[in-house]
Amino acid sequence: MNIALVIIIVIAIVVAIVSGLNAALNWLLWVALIVAAIALIAFLIRVIGGRNTSV
Repeated sequence: MNIALVIIIVIAIVVAIVSGLNAALNWLLWVALIVAAIALIAFLIRVIGGRNTSV
């Protein structure tokens, strides 16, 4: 998995937890879910595409 995707997923999880603790920042939960979904789709495209990036 690309390291950038790992970082995006970790940030999305952290934002989801923080927004879950603070109801006033409820919109952050949606941002986190959208970012996590984008990262998951990008990862799946990379896996399904079967492109070998190693030399």
